[in-house]
Amino acid sequence: MSDALEKAEQAAREAATDTAAVQIALAALELAKAAQQQPAPQHHQCDHQHKPRRSAGEWIGIACAVCVGGAGIAFASLALAILGGTAAIVVLVLRSMWTDVQKRR
Repeated sequence: MSDALEKAEQAAREAATDTAAVQIALAALELAKAAQQQPAPQHHQCDHQHKPRRSAGEWIGIACAVCVGGAGIAFASLALAILGGTAAIVVLVLRSMWTDVQKRR
């Protein structure tokens, strides 16, 4: 009879162990369900409106405008350099003529 008692005791221990494992598994499932039901944390929303990003066509247009503007500035600088050189020559010629007029008097 003690053999039967020991077997019953062993069966009771296994049942208790299995029950604890099942309870842990059920608790894990409940936790997973609760995590799925909770909404994801929302990021901070800005109050201002964001401008849409520029498209590739707009960037190409900007690059062309910069190139044309740069060429215009280059030609304007060249024109000013020629004008300055011409003005310097005119001033030197007039100065030379003035000194010649002053020598004749």
